[in-house]
Amino acid sequence: MMKIRKFFLTVAYSGLSPVAPGTVGSLISLFFVILLIQLLHPSTIFLLTILISIIFIKQIDIYEKETKTHDSKIIVIDELVGMWFAFVISGATTDNWLWYAIFSFIYFRLFDILKPSIIGKIDKNVKGGLGVMGDDIVAGFFAGLTTSLTIYLGGLL
Repeated sequence: MMKIRKFFLTVAYSGLSPVAPGTVGSLISLFFVILLIQLLHPSTIFLLTILISIIFIKQIDIYEKETKTHDSKIIVIDELVGMWFAFVISGATTDNWLWYAIFSFIYFRLFDILKPSIIGKIDKNVKGGLGVMGDDIVAGFFAGLTTSLTIYLGGLL
């Protein structure tokens, strides 16, 4: 695998963690999006996340063809996409990101691990890069909505 592709697919090599690579990749991704929210509008991050999703669906297809594997544990770019979607959909901004970051991480990991409803169906039935990314994209949307609801109902703002 090309070094640059491995760097991105593993989110700066965080996917090579011997323990819980998905969680480590999600934490690193959360750190990156917290930095980005200081520089970019949430809608720009949302569009960037869509672009990353499109590019890496194809890159995962190439990786899986080369390695003859599916959904390798070292690939955590899907966690980055899910985490970023969760964060920006939740309503996080430069001024209020802390609670959004905490709940987005917790809910994204729960949806990603438990794979309820459509998330599990995508994980089981969709192959290739779209399958790898798809369940995390949907988990990110659900995590973002759940985070927003939790913050609103909890009166955390």
